[in-house]
Amino acid sequence: MKKILFVCLGNICRSPSAEAVFKALIEKNGLENSVSCDSAGTAAYHVGERADYRMRQFGLKRGYNLTSISRPFDSKNDFDRFDYIIGMDRQNVRDLKNVARNENDRKKIHLMTDFCISKKYDSVPDPYYGGDAGFELVLDILEDACAGLIAKIK
Repeated sequence: MKKILFVCLGNICRSPSAEAVFKALIEKNGLENSVSCDSAGTAAYHVGERADYRMRQFGLKRGYNLTSISRPFDSKNDFDRFDYIIGMDRQNVRDLKNVARNENDRKKIHLMTDFCISKKYDSVPDPYYGGDAGFELVLDILEDACAGLIAKIK
């Protein structure tokens, strides 16, 4: 079983969206018995909260149900539990590398946009303080990058 953890800052917009998009692709590709995913945040700002209501609304418009509950990244356990730990932006990746225990942990850390197939972005931008277009852009990027990640795992 391949296990993927998506990570952003607060775990209420980007990483729960990546989790929802990726779960839909897992189901679409019949990979439920061989791939799983979760999400977390580098900061514990929103522990126990649902995804941002705007992100949930935009996700539902595309058929994604964001059901995860925010939790912080747990360096003591998550590096052992997951095969891929994927940060949404370069700061997330730096934060993850800063808490990595060894080189094996660091090898598991990736940038989400490195998996993009058709779009070229250097990060998944945080839509929290922006308008509607930011939430749509996050989903556009995640659909592309998650498709690339599925292809890599298959």
